Amino acid sequence: MLPELTIKGKTARVPVIQGGMGIGVSLSPLASAVAAEGGIGIVSSACLDRLLGKRNNKVYSTYEAVYEEVCLAREKGGVSGINVMVAIARDYDVTVKAAIDAKVDVIISGGGLPLALPGIASPKDTALVPIVSSVRALQLICRKWERLGYQPDAVVLEGPLAGGHLGFKVEDLGLESNRLENLFPPVKDFASRHGDFPVIVAGGIYDHDDISRFMAMGADGVQMGTRFLATVESSATESYKRAVVNAGPRDIIVASTPGSPCGMPFMVIKESPMFISALANKRKPRCDKGYIMTKDREGRYALCRAQEDTGSCFCICNGLLSSGGYNTDVEEQLYTVGANGYRVDRISTVRDVMDELKGTARATQLISPEAA
Repeated sequence: MLPELTIKGKTARVPVIQGGMGIGVSLSPLASAVAAEGGIGIVSSACLDRLLGKRNNKVYSTYEAVYEEVCLAREKGGVSGINVMVAIARDYDVTVKAAIDAKVDVIISGGGLPLALPGIASPKDTALVPIVSSVRALQLICRKWERLGYQPDAVVLEGPLAGGHLGFKVEDLGLESNRLENLFPPVKDFASRHGDFPVIVAGGIYDHDDISRFMAMGADGVQMGTRFLATVESSATESYKRAVVNAGPRDIIVASTPGSPCGMPFMVIKESPMFISALANKRKPRCDKGYIMTKDREGRYALCRAQEDTGSCFCICNGLLSSGGYNTDVEEQLYTVGANGYRVDRISTVRDVMDELKGTARATQLISPEAA
């Protein structure tokens, strides 16, 4: 039997955090279902204003969208949270403030180092949890947070087999030293000596045996995204779910050129329509969403790397919005997945996945994407 996971007084019966998958994959239906099954369900904050605007046929500000989706995720009880990417700089601060105002249990932040997170708003009862890929990154975050009078309530250590953006150089992904098993001990040791906060491992965790193995090493919990991507409750498009179910080991690659305008390696299914077009240089990025814009010399959010470097970047905002069902009629989809995504062989319910992860799996019935 797996132990409970407690973060800042919030206890999950199962030490599994469902990773925040953006854009539009892990919304309140998925997060609330995971929380109801005893895990920690996570909403992805990316582009919530547009996603909720389409879902409810009204205009949302970022604050309104984040507040509403966090409240929806909390309705069924359990522990839930939100993932906020540092790379989405324009909306980062207001997203954090809205989530805290909505009394979110946990804010998990990566996609860059969340050095200023505790200083944005008083976290009150909300746990602040950074994502790191090395003990060095954790040490830097702790030094910065100490100046703000705070220490992490937990940390997610993400290895190179994770989906989405990766905190490693492409040439370093295959190094023995960067295997999650080797990254973990120094992070656990540092956390134990600096407040003894929980360490959650992520990246390549797939089944009950993986969870048990890392718990035996001293991990307090795991974070998993890909296992929940092809679930009935996931908001991914049916074509996205089918692509995951049908993918083989050689279909999942790390994209760098063309790659994400965030400047980090990005795990994708190579048959993603937008990736194919980007490889063939058929689809020039058009920056009409602006979520990952950086500031120009006058301090305005006006610069997007994809717009300036169309030969080596795909238009990640539009591609991921499409794979989350926002604009499938006008945009090609971009499918991100973890390295073990090829092991997903069916569309399941969250309950079935959680039963498997707990080691109490029932006989499951294949659910076709069309029937889901």
